[in-house]
Parts: sequence; structure tokens; C-alpha cells
Amino acid sequence: MTLKLSWCGALAGLLLGGSALAGDLPNLPPELPLPQGGESPGQVTFRHDSHVDSAKPDCVSCHPRRFAILGRSAKAKKEAVTHAAMEKGEACGACHGKQAFGFDDCTMCHAQ
Repeated sequence: MTLKLSWCGALAGLLLGGSALAGDLPNLPPELPLPQGGESPGQVTFRHDSHVDSAKPDCVSCHPRRFAILGRSAKAKKEAVTHAAMEKGEACGACHGKQAFGFDDCTMCHAQ
């Protein structure tokens, strides 16, 4: 039993203690094009590798509370995220405009 726990701990240390680039994490979901609203200046594609810290990978900071990924709610048609909603702290606005970059530069998210 002790050997098994030590082996698991060593494996977890190797997986979680590596570099700080999320691109090093296996099994991240693919890029996700978000629904585009009528006033959108361009397509927004969500990339997990730019949102996950490989030193502290933590899916539950966003899932399922902010963004559903399982069950019927994950399969439901999604509405386009609006700036008005983000400014109220919804969707991307839960972090962006607070601890992550704000909404001043459209090219940070929208393809031009």
C-alpha cells in the first residue's frame, strides 16, 4: 500500500510540477468557437491552453459553475456572450476586466 501511494505521489508531482505552460498538459479540450452576436467585430475562439495554469490546473474554477460541460445543459444551444453581460461579471467577465485583461483591445479576443 505504501509503495502504491508513493508511486502515485511521484506521478502526480511529475504531472503537476512541470513547466508553467498549459500546452504541456495532456487532454485539454480543442479550441471552441463561441457563438457570434450580430454586433461582434469578429469570431472569438476559446482556447483552454491560454486559460489553464499547468502549475495549478483547476477545471472546477470554471466548470460546472460558470460553464456547463456535462449533461443536457452542455448540449443546449448557447447564446452569444455580450459585452454588457461580461461587464456585469457574467461568462468571460467573471475574470476578464478583473484579474485578467479587460475589454479595451478587441483584438485580444476577436479575430479581425
